[in-house]
Amino acid sequence: MKVNKPKLTKIVSRFASKNILVVGDLILDHHIFGKVDRISPEAPVPVVWARNENFTCGGASNVGLNLRALGASSSLSGVVGRDHFGKTLFSHIKSRGIGTGLIIKDNQRPTTIKTRIMAHHQQVVRVDWESVEFLSAKINQAILRKIKANINNFDAVIIEDYGKGVINPNLVEELVDICKTKKKIITVDPKEEHFDYYENVTALTPNLSEAQTAVNTKIRKKSEIEFLGRIIMKKLNPKALLITLGEDGMVLFSGSRTQHIPTQAHEVYDVTGAGDTVIAVFTLALSCGADFHEAAIIANFAAGIVVGKLGAATTDRKELSAKINGYKD
Repeated sequence: MKVNKPKLTKIVSRFASKNILVVGDLILDHHIFGKVDRISPEAPVPVVWARNENFTCGGASNVGLNLRALGASSSLSGVVGRDHFGKTLFSHIKSRGIGTGLIIKDNQRPTTIKTRIMAHHQQVVRVDWESVEFLSAKINQAILRKIKANINNFDAVIIEDYGKGVINPNLVEELVDICKTKKKIITVDPKEEHFDYYENVTALTPNLSEAQTAVNTKIRKKSEIEFLGRIIMKKLNPKALLITLGEDGMVLFSGSRTQHIPTQAHEVYDVTGAGDTVIAVFTLALSCGADFHEAAIIANFAAGIVVGKLGAATTDRKELSAKINGYKD
């Protein structure tokens, strides 16, 4: 793979000048840490002796964290409940310097929270509080009004779909129209059940599993990935499609071209949140003037960094530039 290091690092250096809006499902991640040394007398389940806990930003909120770590400005558009966990998530988002002015507080919905109970570095159980019902028409229109009134402040829009009700056909259709009218980049980290929503966007960034589910096609060998990608391109008409392949890198479809980008990960410790990093970096690079191939290469370098860290990790411009400059053709 040929890499124009000076050009790519120059693109990364421009990240700090950009402002990106992330629209999607805002999730509060809650971890309880403890240890197990006995089975409950009440049921055949372990008793976790809790020692500590933490709360972090998940879902679309984590994409906002990735953008901030890269030096860009970011804002979130989505919904939290008027409840204790909503206040906690709102506070965490605000404390990270992420814009909250486009977030709606909904009396009718709980804040989405995922509680993971961990013992001896393993997940024992996960408990979810959420509503996956689509937003009411009133809340939907309130979100769109806020976005429309503020769209000129943003260089690009990311749709981050976790299937918790915020991303729905009406919202996506109107959001795409707003972005096209204002000539804004709009990219999507998709939910496989919702692929039909995402017509005519700038780019989609599914992983291979999501792409296969989306078109109800199971590939048996790597050579069939191009066939899979062409189906999605024809069906949804994005300007580009970036399918992530884990340890096998990525495949970029743009126009009639197909380009394989080999992985830059030396060791894979944890793929949690890697998709959030990919769409954040890919979109930022496009907003800085990169073409689709250059943006995909930079996103691939970023993914190679974060999968070498534990948890939903992020990277920054210094680390990313060093990774690019250290690459040997």
